[in-house]
Amino acid sequence: MKKELFGELGIIGMRGCESLTQQIDAYIKRWRNTDKSFIVPVECPRFGTGEGKGMILESVRGMDLFIICDMFNYGVTYKLRRMEVPMSPDDHYGDLKRILGAIEGKARRINLIMPMLYEGRQHRRSGRESLDCALMLQELVNFGVNNFITFDAHDPRVANAIPLTGFDDYQPTYQMIKAMVRAVPDIVFEKEHLIIISPDEGAMGRCMYFSSVLGIDVGMFYKRRDYSRVVNGRNPIVAHEYLGQDLTDKDVIIVDDMISSGDSFFDVARQIKSRGAKRIFAFDTFGLFTSGFDKFDEAYRDGLFDRIFTTNLVYTDPAINTREWYVCVNMCKYLSYIIDTLNHDETISHIIDPVKKIHALLERHREETGGQMKIDFTAAQS
Repeated sequence: MKKELFGELGIIGMRGCESLTQQIDAYIKRWRNTDKSFIVPVECPRFGTGEGKGMILESVRGMDLFIICDMFNYGVTYKLRRMEVPMSPDDHYGDLKRILGAIEGKARRINLIMPMLYEGRQHRRSGRESLDCALMLQELVNFGVNNFITFDAHDPRVANAIPLTGFDDYQPTYQMIKAMVRAVPDIVFEKEHLIIISPDEGAMGRCMYFSSVLGIDVGMFYKRRDYSRVVNGRNPIVAHEYLGQDLTDKDVIIVDDMISSGDSFFDVARQIKSRGAKRIFAFDTFGLFTSGFDKFDEAYRDGLFDRIFTTNLVYTDPAINTREWYVCVNMCKYLSYIIDTLNHDETISHIIDPVKKIHALLERHREETGGQMKIDFTAAQS
């Protein structure tokens, strides 16, 4: 039996999050057996100069608010001096602060769901540069945010910037594996047939988790950089060097938090193929595809990779849904569980750690594939 509500539930979907918010609202309405929507309508109109304001169209006094914002949705626009301008992460951040300002401290609690952290890749200082992600977290705490909910943070240690504020970092591990079982039914989760690969040192933590729960080996590429030059604010990558088991005739899953231009992915995939790998899959929480899809289409036609799995937590050009190589991992139900559980002020431990669900899923998959797959769950849990 669920506990009493922490406060009346209110869900605010910022611009570009309307579809995600509506799906979450539908789940929670069904679970609570009500026709009443939990969505709180808001607007962020703009003046001709590009300046804006935040407006809340219903009272939020005493509510347990959950604000959902996609800071990387370039599919929404606003007018600036008769020009249609796509919203940048800075524009989304500005609108978020406007809505927080309009709440005026009247809500009982404010939970901010920011799936991909604004400035999350600027998480540490190297030389004379700003620490934007830490500054963002501290600023939003001053605006009244009580709890941050994010996914696959580029570096979760950025939570150290706000040590007295809630910071929950979720992983879409179960959802990714479930999507793979559906999209690639002949996948075999055995050491002899499958290996997890980290494309760089930063992704090793999440890869080790996949390796542990699946009971298979993990390998790693590390980036060799040219520290004598700076290109686009970073030292360019000279080469990716591999450390790990033999890849001959094995399926490979490359796990990372995001796929951006795809250049690093292609380089790693080519090296994996040159080592005799059979099929290459990519698990990327956020699909940014900043250089478009043409290079991915070409690489797929050339047989460089087989499937790319990304979540619907950030906006991606809808044209990607026509690609044979793409699989969308829907996270709406998972987000609904998180919101419903926190609104009842219950523990989220079982949501954060889905090991039992993963093992049950793999056992069902083993039975459906005629017992061909053997998983050492004892080794996976150790």
